[in-house]
This record gives sequence, structure tokens and C-alpha cells, in this order.
Amino acid sequence: MTIMRACLTIVLCMVSLTVAAQGGRPWEQLLAETLTAEDMETEEWEDTYDLLCALEEEPLNLNAATREELELLPFLSALQVEGVMEYRYRYGALKSMNELRMVKALSHTQIELLRYFVYIEEERSEEHFPRLDTMLRYGSHEVMANARVPFYKRKGDDNGYAGYPLRHWLRYQFSYKDYVKAGIVGSQDAGEPFFAGKNPAGYDFYAYYLQVKRLGPVENAVAGMYKVSAGMGLVLNNSFGMGKLATLQQLGRNTNTIRPHSSRSQTGYFRGAAVTLRLSKPWRLTTFVSHRPLDATLNDDGTIRTIVTDGYHRTPAELDKKHNSHAIDAGTHIAWRQRGFHAGATAVYTHLSRSLQPQTSTLYRRHYPQGNDFVNVSADYGYLNHWVNISGETAVNRQGALATINSVSIQATGTLSIMAMQRFYSYRYTSLYARSMSEGGRVQNESAAYLGATWQPSPRLKLQAYSDYAYFAWPRYQVSQSSWAWDNLMALTYNLKHWTLTGRYRLHLKQRDDDVKQALVTNAEHRGRLALTWQCGNVANTLQTDGVYTSDAHHGYMVSDVATLQWRRLKTGVGAGLFDTDGYDARLYVYERSPRYNFSFPAFYGQGLRLHLMAQGVVSRRLTITGKMGFTHYFDRATIGSGLQEINSASQTDLDLQLRYKL
Repeated sequence: MTIMRACLTIVLCMVSLTVAAQGGRPWEQLLAETLTAEDMETEEWEDTYDLLCALEEEPLNLNAATREELELLPFLSALQVEGVMEYRYRYGALKSMNELRMVKALSHTQIELLRYFVYIEEERSEEHFPRLDTMLRYGSHEVMANARVPFYKRKGDDNGYAGYPLRHWLRYQFSYKDYVKAGIVGSQDAGEPFFAGKNPAGYDFYAYYLQVKRLGPVENAVAGMYKVSAGMGLVLNNSFGMGKLATLQQLGRNTNTIRPHSSRSQTGYFRGAAVTLRLSKPWRLTTFVSHRPLDATLNDDGTIRTIVTDGYHRTPAELDKKHNSHAIDAGTHIAWRQRGFHAGATAVYTHLSRSLQPQTSTLYRRHYPQGNDFVNVSADYGYLNHWVNISGETAVNRQGALATINSVSIQATGTLSIMAMQRFYSYRYTSLYARSMSEGGRVQNESAAYLGATWQPSPRLKLQAYSDYAYFAWPRYQVSQSSWAWDNLMALTYNLKHWTLTGRYRLHLKQRDDDVKQALVTNAEHRGRLALTWQCGNVANTLQTDGVYTSDAHHGYMVSDVATLQWRRLKTGVGAGLFDTDGYDARLYVYERSPRYNFSFPAFYGQGLRLHLMAQGVVSRRLTITGKMGFTHYFDRATIGSGLQEINSASQTDLDLQLRYKL
């Protein structure tokens, strides 16, 4: 412990620089504050982060943005989007961002956050879709190169991985306002072959897209790789869904959008074409077709046991799974919206080149999706005005099994909003692309009720809380009979001049099998966070403490500190954290700012020290260079990781480099 105290003292003395403080509460910090521990293990957050990075680069014209475009912003509820749309309808185009203060549903913090993602343009430059030569002449180009250099060697780097240990990716995008966007992303994980083996074209994965908006009746169209969401996600949502605290912030809204897949994620996308047509003022029609490769673990008879989604192709076994199956998808969504009422219908058909045959002999897998062909249809519905939002969706699969989710959100007063949600997912309901509110991580085998509230009695103080009770009729993983779970959270934010205090407490109760699988035991997990931020101009410092305790005697804590400073064109920073937990079940997550399009929320367990140093230099109006050094040292082990990922050291250091050029 003496060494640990000495290290912590040295680190805290070093904390005088940091990553850029951009004034106010940066949207990155808001995203981190909305996360909860279990949400870290889903890919939706990284997808959302990539989307917000893209919106920051290509902000929306607030006077021309559609309802669906505004609903992409995770910090706006349906009631707040309705408030903006109603203000535009009543008073016409906004003249400045300060005019948003007249929208009663928006708080001061949300108005400040909107400044990152929207702009005001009184009149559009073009009344019609621009000419090709105009786009080519005035469009913008961006090239971004990234690399992660490890200062250590994994076991597989010497014998096991087909490629070298460097992780890198390249991104190019062309855009002209909000009319046209085109780009390509190539990514390579450490250990994957590059211009070799199954990757003769270079990178292990490419994402490419062309998006066109506002072309006559074509409201939005994407060719290449894209994502689609419809209704409340019971049939189709490979866009994003971010957990229970974010659901409270969004007040149960639904989204109907298509957008390019511009991230490095190798799952959750379609490949082909999608289009949204404006049939008339109240009617919209979205349709899509797709043919895409899948990675799969195969049974002995060549059928699919599981669809693999991690995207790793480093070893011969992983490379054998690469693109060994394919999926053909087709779907449509028709939507109607008028005078606050909205309704829609969704239908999706999927055909797999190999039959999906999971190991249903295991009880909790008994009702997993099976076969070659899958059909899901749903109806979504609701009503929205300035104080109430009613939304719902009901879906069935090919076998007639039911899933339904319904919510009511009320702006009870100017300071209090309340949300109630009910959901029922039959244990026989299956959908390959469903992603919605759930406790079990799947839109299947769940009956639940959710109640949440946000109270902001003053601009300085905000309180949020939710309670979510879920019942599972069919056995689940590590649970051999019917069970339940109860999730509760309270969060507080208090601002005072240059100070911000945030606190959070979460109690999560879950039933699981006892050691002999004869009875159920209830495990209680307590998680807490307390953070204090001081900010004055371009200098800021955040001191944060996280803790966890479970009823089966797992516990741990982490103390971290990050300070921020921006000086002219240079942004630098350093952060430090000391953690002490008794194992993986008591792991803790702490957000770290990273180069653009690199979402970082690492997990820490055991005993150790974490340091990170980041610097960003604006070399010119067009060129920006960013670097981040991360160092983790463990006091309780001599090696890190296991298998081919094992590092024969108690420390590991990574260097992230990013070069960004805009033209």
C-alpha cells in the first residue's frame, strides 16, 4: 500500500494539464454521465458516439432539420423535439441560437449542447437540389488516419496471430451541406492480416456509403452500408438504443430513420440500398434491400450454431468463420403523422444462406431463433403534444408470438417530467434485428414495468430516478427457472458558478441459481459515483470516486482525477486513477476522453494504477494532430490477460495517434 500511496501522490501532483476543455459541459461528458455499468458491454454506445462525432462535423441546419434528424440527438426527448418543431411552425425560421430560450421544454444545458450539433441559417443557399459541379466545387473533404501502437507483446503476436500487433484505420468523407455525403472507412484490428491471406484488398473491414437528401420526393437515400430504425425497435433497430437512464432522458420516443454506417463496427448494418420517400405531407415510405456477409460458428452438418459479432479475424479459427454465411434482407416501413397523432407499420424478411440451428438442448437457448427464413411485422402508434407523449409498438414473428412495448411521458410541470413504460416480450418471440428497452439484453422472454422521473426545480439542480422491475417466464443464462430482476437508480447534478457536483447510486437486484442449482438466490449489486468538477475558462479539473459492493461479498473502489487546459492551438491533458477491486464481478468503468471517433470507457478490476496523457495540436486550419498515451500497472498480478491475449508483464502501455486533414 505504501507504493500505491506514493504513486497516487506523484500522479495527483502531475495533474495540471489535460485534454481540451471546450467550455460549458462538453457533449462527450454528457454522454459519459448517461452511461451505466451494464450498458458498457453493448456496442450501441460506440455507435452513438460515432454518430455524434459526425453530427459535430456536419451540424444540422435547425431551420431545415426534420423531426427524425433532431431525434438522433440522444439528449433531446420527443417532447423537446416537438417544442422546437412547434416553435418553428408558429414563429417561422429562427434568427439565432438564443431564440431557443423561448422553447420552454429546453433547459439551459440542452441549449448549450445543441450548439455543438446545429446551426442557424435563415435562408437555404439553394432552393433546389444543387448541381453536381456546385457540389464538387464547394464540398468539403476530410481524411483521418488513426493508429494504436502497443508497447508490449501479446502471446499471440509471436505464435498465433496472422498479422502484426498494430491496430489502425483510415477514414475519408466528402460532404456538401446536408444534401450529399459519401465516404469509406477501412479498419484493421491488431493481429489481423493486412494485404495478405483473406484480406488481399488491404484492410480487414471496409464500410462505404453514399447518402443523398432532399432530392425531390426522395427525403433520404443511402447506398452501400447503412442502418435502419423503425418504431420502438421491436422489429428493426440497428441504429442505437442506450439503456435505461438514456431512455428516461429521451422520454420513450421512437425513431424512423436511415443513415450511413460510417463506423468500424462489423455488425448491426445492412449492405445495399435504402430510401425514404415523401408520399404526401403526412405520409412517408421507407424501404430497403440488403445482401451482406456474416461470420458464424458452424455445426458439424454445416448449419449455423451462432452468428459471431466480435469482428476479430486474427487466428486461423477466426479467419475460417469470416464471411462463411450470408443474409438477404428486405423490409419496409410506412408512417403517417398529422395533428400530433402518428402511426406506422413495419415488415422485415430475412433469408440466411445456412440454416440457423443453435444448441437448443441447453434450456435457456430453447427458443432462440432457428431456420433459414424469418418474418416480423409490427404496428407502431402514438400521440404527441407539448406536454404528453404516448408511444407504443406491437409486433409478431412468423410463429405468431407477440411482443409489445408502450410508454406514456408527461411534462407534469415546468420542472417535473414523468415517464411510465410497460413491455411484454414472449419467450417465443424472436427477431434478428430487434433492439429495444430490456433488462435481459434481448427482445425476448420479459415482462416489465418502468417508472422514471426528472425534477429540475432550478437551473442549478437536477434530480433523476427510475425503477424497473422485470419478470422472466423462461429460464435464462445461469438461471434454470422463472426469475425476476429489479433495477433502481438515482442521479443528482448541482451547479454553482464554477463548480459542478454529480452523484449517482444504483441498486440492482437479480435472481440466479445457487451453487447446486436447486434454488434461486437474490444478488444485490450496489454501485455509486460522486464527482466534483471545477471549471474556469479553459481550465478544469474533475475528481471522481466510484464504488461497488455486492451481496455475495464482491467490492471495490476507484479514485480518479482529470484536469483540463487549453492554450491557443494546443490542448493537452493528463488523468490518473487508482483502483482496488476483488475481481471481475466488481469491475468499474471510468470514461476517458480520446481522439475523435475513439470511444473509451475501459473497465478496471484487481489492484492497479491508470495514467493517460493526451495532446492535440491544431497545426493549421486544415491539419490537426492528436496523441494519447495510456498506461496501466497492476499490483496484484505478474501477467495481464489470458490465452493469446496474455501479456507477460504487470504493465501495459498504448499510444493512440490521429492525423486529421480537412480540405
